[in-house]
Amino acid sequence: MKKSYLLAILSAFLLWLAWPPMPFTTPLLLIALVPLFIALDSIFNSDRKKKGKKVFLTAGLTFLIWNTASIYWVYNAISAYNGTAVAIPVSIIPYGLGAFLMTTAFWLFYRLSTYTNKVIAYLGLISFYIALEYLQQTWDLAFPWMTLGNGLAGMHQLAQWYDYTGIYGGSLWILLSNIFAFEAYKTFKSTTGYAKFKPAGIWALVVLVPATISLVKYSNAEQQGTPSNVVVVQPNIDPYKKLSEIPPEEQIQILTHLSDSLAQPNTEYFIWPETAVPIYADEDQIRIYPEVITLQNFLSKYRNGTLITGMETVKIYADKKTISAKLDERSGRYYDNFNTAMQLENSANVQFYHKSKLVPGAEKMPFPKIFSFLDGVFSELGGSVSGWGWQEKPSVLYAQSGIGAAPVVCYESLWGDWIGQQVKDGAQFIAIITNDGWWGNTSGKDQHEMYAKLRAIENRRDIARSANTGISCFINQRGDITQSTKWWTRTALKGDINLNDELTFYTKNGDIIAKALSILALILALIIPYKKWIKK
Repeated sequence: MKKSYLLAILSAFLLWLAWPPMPFTTPLLLIALVPLFIALDSIFNSDRKKKGKKVFLTAGLTFLIWNTASIYWVYNAISAYNGTAVAIPVSIIPYGLGAFLMTTAFWLFYRLSTYTNKVIAYLGLISFYIALEYLQQTWDLAFPWMTLGNGLAGMHQLAQWYDYTGIYGGSLWILLSNIFAFEAYKTFKSTTGYAKFKPAGIWALVVLVPATISLVKYSNAEQQGTPSNVVVVQPNIDPYKKLSEIPPEEQIQILTHLSDSLAQPNTEYFIWPETAVPIYADEDQIRIYPEVITLQNFLSKYRNGTLITGMETVKIYADKKTISAKLDERSGRYYDNFNTAMQLENSANVQFYHKSKLVPGAEKMPFPKIFSFLDGVFSELGGSVSGWGWQEKPSVLYAQSGIGAAPVVCYESLWGDWIGQQVKDGAQFIAIITNDGWWGNTSGKDQHEMYAKLRAIENRRDIARSANTGISCFINQRGDITQSTKWWTRTALKGDINLNDELTFYTKNGDIIAKALSILALILALIIPYKKWIKK
């Protein structure tokens, strides 16, 4: 059993070593699970009792170590907003829950293998694993940071077919490669003659064919669309001082100065980071705020200029219009507070996009409809079961010029299908605004930036990314970071992005691989109780 645990730890180490932001080690993902398969195979073929428990503990060790080592920085981000008492239990969601779901896929694989042949069992493993990854993207405890397909962000040249498959195509490839590599290892050890090399040849094809297709697509890719001049600003304002020690007027002066330093008469977009404008504004009264008037005056110097900036906003209702609405006891009215991307231009038009993918536990109570009966209790404590407000569907910010931008706030950049819907609805480029300063100088900020490359590939859209303390960047349609800033520096970037109107297969169809495998996973999972109880 000790050997099995050592092999599990080895798999965890290889997965961590291959994971962004590690440079040049991404291909290790294609064999990283082989030690775990060897450990599980020894359990499958042993005469031990309670094999299922041993399978769960062995696989669980791999995934718990890998998840915790790769996203250790989550605690920093949550504690910055909510303190230690909240950060510790909430951190369990990404550290433990993700690992639990991954482990469950391997436990179901073991259970299925006791009733079916090897091919069906492996098909079950792939289906279970990707179905549970998809669950991590779609339910109220969503945190899809560690989806296997995200790992190819470390070497995006291998992920160019994501414009057909999305990240779940990457998960499928990685799982298939590891399965064939393990079978090749087993055959090599147990077979003599030339036959021992045949599975290795099949594994080589599984690796080389998708890699070759991707590299060819990468080398032949051309930027599509018309150019547009964009300025991305990185004000580098300490997030711990932003709301308490630095006046809003001073922060806005920093933002406008950095913008003016690079802007041209033909500049069409200025992208400022998440909560860049540090006021709490009523959306229905947005024009009365002096800070917004200052922004409008700044824009007046640029005839075609449009500003997308982060801001905290509020909407007020006469009654509880949304499940997230909270009661203001002084006025007797209800309100929603939003993490907002606001668009201003040289017209009377002001548009708002509300961050929708909220951090479970920190920004939004999971399953608010179920726990809505606790709203009165939380109100007495000064809070709510719902946290921040959100919008139900993705939307596009259109400028008066007709250009459509996909606003993406913070870790919404992990949701390929959400952004794909924005592109399908007319977005010609993606504007990511974030504040990664809460995480500190950890690998989290680098992973966050690198994952954005996959959104560019999936939709073949340029990305302008503004991060308060870094890393801000421009990303082209094949996922190359063409310009980027350094961490914790006050600066700005200027570049011409391409406005593309063409839709990829992935943009049109979304995560069909994950949806199809989720259905298959359900069907295959039903074999287990059928064989165990019903057939008997």
